[in-house]
Amino acid sequence: MTRTSSSPLAEGSPRTCGLGPRVAAVLVFGSSAAVLVVEIVALRLLAPYLGLTLETSTMVIGIALTAIALGSWLGGLIADRVEPRRLIGPALGVSGAGVALTPAALRATAEWAPAMLFLIASLTILVPGALLAAVTPIVTKLRLTSLAETGTVVGRLSGVGTVGAIVGTVLTGFVFVSRWPVSGILIGLGTLLLAGSALIEWRTRGWSGTPALSMVVVAGGLATTVVPGSCDTETRYHCVQVVADPVRDGGRTLVLDGVRHSYVDTDDPTFLKFAYVRAMASVIDSSFPEGAPLAAHHLGGGGLTLPRYLAATRSGTRSTVSEIDGGVVRLDRNQLGLRSVPGTEVRVEDGRLGLRRLEAGSRDLIVGDAFGGVSVPWHLTTAEAMADVRRVLNEDGLYIANLIDHGDLAFARAEVATLRRTFKHVSLIGRPADIGVAPSGTPVGGNMVVLASSRPVDLRKIQEALDARQIGWRIATGETLTSWIGDAQLLTDDYAPVDQLLQPRAQLAR
Repeated sequence: MTRTSSSPLAEGSPRTCGLGPRVAAVLVFGSSAAVLVVEIVALRLLAPYLGLTLETSTMVIGIALTAIALGSWLGGLIADRVEPRRLIGPALGVSGAGVALTPAALRATAEWAPAMLFLIASLTILVPGALLAAVTPIVTKLRLTSLAETGTVVGRLSGVGTVGAIVGTVLTGFVFVSRWPVSGILIGLGTLLLAGSALIEWRTRGWSGTPALSMVVVAGGLATTVVPGSCDTETRYHCVQVVADPVRDGGRTLVLDGVRHSYVDTDDPTFLKFAYVRAMASVIDSSFPEGAPLAAHHLGGGGLTLPRYLAATRSGTRSTVSEIDGGVVRLDRNQLGLRSVPGTEVRVEDGRLGLRRLEAGSRDLIVGDAFGGVSVPWHLTTAEAMADVRRVLNEDGLYIANLIDHGDLAFARAEVATLRRTFKHVSLIGRPADIGVAPSGTPVGGNMVVLASSRPVDLRKIQEALDARQIGWRIATGETLTSWIGDAQLLTDDYAPVDQLLQPRAQLAR
């Protein structure tokens, strides 16, 4: 019988792939999982430079889906025209090299050519993602030996690919990111893909394959160690740096995803550097009896600047803190002296869930200073969340929150309008031009502090405290605040477009 082109190769020729159902399942499962690992880790890698916002997440997800669509289409198209066995090894090898080089490429671009960051980020997701997505139609082509089993083969491999994507997502979110730096995850994944490529090439062509790509992976790993990076520590949620103050021996700045979140002086917790923290302290000092201990709850921990201040100025104060990032809490303990702060309990939990666990009327003070990237997590801004804040406060309790906005301040106006729906007394503290109390001037945005309570507060006394700290901020309330709010929409659990309301902004000190 005459041999066809699909028959086994003659003796002495390179070995054939012999793609069985198990090998096919492993290839589809692994390549699909790898696409999701790259997508999730890319979000972490880009956060210090683009911020961890809805827009960044949408961009990365959109590029990843484009890569999957493009790879699936082109992979199937090429597999119909080229011997499929010869495509799998190169697809895995080139994608592995690209994945391994991603940390060095992105960090070098962010440092030396930031205008190119979006393009390079897109390519580092699109190219490896498309090559990995192409594996499924290539493998499917190899497994389709009979029209009678088309549905079975396609359905099985599609299901295996989906399971692989799920496993890649779960492992990355719950295991990889919490145990290894993102650069290590990507270099490790690139190495695995390259090893798979070498194995496929050996079975297909009879040689160990891809020595040049092996050198690329090694070079990528070495480059990551010398290319400037933004992280001292990577946690589940943040890229973290602790920057020493060259002027004050105990001064430390906590930087999360490239944004200065907290400044603490481990030798003098009463030293407050950031203007918004000094404004918050002025409100607290003016609204409660001097030195009286408080029962306080803090939404967001960061460097725990205010809990330290309260412990130092109001002996006996009990502060509980909801901080979602356990890695930040460990850093607070190990590098920022948290163990020496009396009366402070830090709970690793979501702020909204933490509020629900608190008893009604159990707190004198609640401080809102939780941020994801450069915006408040939306579920901590809504009328329902503020109702829970009101429930936890006692009748004389006070809620103060740090707001950040730019441009026309649409988010800040919406948040203040939402607070007015819940609390009888609401005031806003900020730069005169920003809060509408200056006769002229263009708003520049940045930090503002909103205060809300069921009892009246002494605004004159607060203003005196602000002036004593030389902040230069003023207070808007009453009709002035009503005019400033305008027709701002209320934020609810059903509708809270916080990221869309926030204007484009530069990296700023919180």
